[in-house]
Amino acid sequence: MRNSSYKKPFAVMLALAAAGFCSQAAAQGPHVVVNTGNPDGKLGALSRSASANKVETETADDFFLNQTTVLTGATITGLLTNGATVANLQNVEVEIYHVFPLDSDRNRIPEVPSRTNSPSDHEIGFATRAVNNATLSARGNVLDNSFTVLNSVVNGINKKPLNTTHGEGAVTGQKVEISITFRTPIALGPGRYFFRPEVGVNNGDFLFLSAPKPIVAPGVAIPGDLQAWIRNANLSPDWLRIGTDIIGTDVPGTPAPVFNMTFTLSGFTIQNAGSPGEPDCNGQTSAALNQQFGNHASAAFALGYPSVQALTESFRNACKE
Repeated sequence: MRNSSYKKPFAVMLALAAAGFCSQAAAQGPHVVVNTGNPDGKLGALSRSASANKVETETADDFFLNQTTVLTGATITGLLTNGATVANLQNVEVEIYHVFPLDSDRNRIPEVPSRTNSPSDHEIGFATRAVNNATLSARGNVLDNSFTVLNSVVNGINKKPLNTTHGEGAVTGQKVEISITFRTPIALGPGRYFFRPEVGVNNGDFLFLSAPKPIVAPGVAIPGDLQAWIRNANLSPDWLRIGTDIIGTDVPGTPAPVFNMTFTLSGFTIQNAGSPGEPDCNGQTSAALNQQFGNHASAAFALGYPSVQALTESFRNACKE
């Protein structure tokens, strides 16, 4: 009885505080902070969860944040193969990586042509979200029942010197967009990262579709835009450049193709937040949240965190990145 009486007024106060968050934040809502544009039909690169007789394969592309950002959702566009449809979608998982050599073994000799500007060996632990552990929800939407890409990378992901396979040829399948919501948003400080979605499909695969490089409208240019990378469990922790290392070129002296992947990231930018490595990152960020949203309860409500505790933990992680 006593516990219940305490919880009730607290819940009322939290609701009132949340309802009073600043009208500007409410009116804006989450906005698209990264957009690489629409598929260009050039490439489909496998990105799938491990399952029976299927090796985990990861495709990643970079993005850049000018300031501390809370990511609340994403979209990815891909090709479902072998007759699979959105009904065959299983787990969807998202990981975020720093740029090598962060989160990596700097003393190990790589078994790939280069690791310069690749994703790190290991993901940022606090930034992983998945349907399987209820930290992410996802919904598939059919864009085209028959879409063809000119080339694909599925199995030909090899250590050097056998890395150049030129791809595995054209593939046709159902083009889908998967809309993703992070049930606990992801707070990240300013900087460059890699976005890696992974999709489990029974009776088929998900090929992440390429977008134009350089980015064109409706995409938004990324400063210093890097190319897409891929690896499977046999290559990990190394990564290969999809265009430069795998597809390559048949004509000596001509450049290999380079690719972006088709995705968006949505969320909120936090004005005047502290940056990882700064002496008082947590304090600066706390003050910035209060300034932008009125108080922490209002910030948690506006940003989509399930509680104030989840919000503060998220930003502590971001400050320690």
